[in-house]
Amino acid sequence: MCLLRQTGEKNGLLGKGVLIMKRDDCIFCRLANGDVPARSVYEDEEFNVIMDANPASKGHVLILPKDHYADIHEIPGETVEKVMGLAKTMADRLARNLGADGINIVQNNGKAAGQTVFHFHLHIIPRYEGGPAMVTWEPQELPAEEMDAIQEQILG
Repeated sequence: MCLLRQTGEKNGLLGKGVLIMKRDDCIFCRLANGDVPARSVYEDEEFNVIMDANPASKGHVLILPKDHYADIHEIPGETVEKVMGLAKTMADRLARNLGADGINIVQNNGKAAGQTVFHFHLHIIPRYEGGPAMVTWEPQELPAEEMDAIQEQILG
């Protein structure tokens, strides 16, 4: 569903309308736009940062665009740049205000990568000394020839 969102008032004049995409069947669209209550820690015209309902650690938040994008492949590059700027702001705030010893910034794309809600979102997860291991993988060693072949595939 397409909606027209007003950008706000300035000197009593209503701002320009901005075309946005919002899906009524998307829980993150509804959370980001205030249609469903959430514990918001930051909000502006484009984003809502909310506390994760099932946090991985104390202070785990989600950056949600108010517009609907399923994943990294749909979201415009300019919006990703804003998301990353906001991620830095939130990471600094979590470290300072909660005493986090580290921060994981996680963004899953596709079912195979663990994405469970198909609305682009970025996890900011504070980490604390002695806490559980998160975001781990088994490092692999590949032969140089295989690395070269993969490099060529990536370069296209």
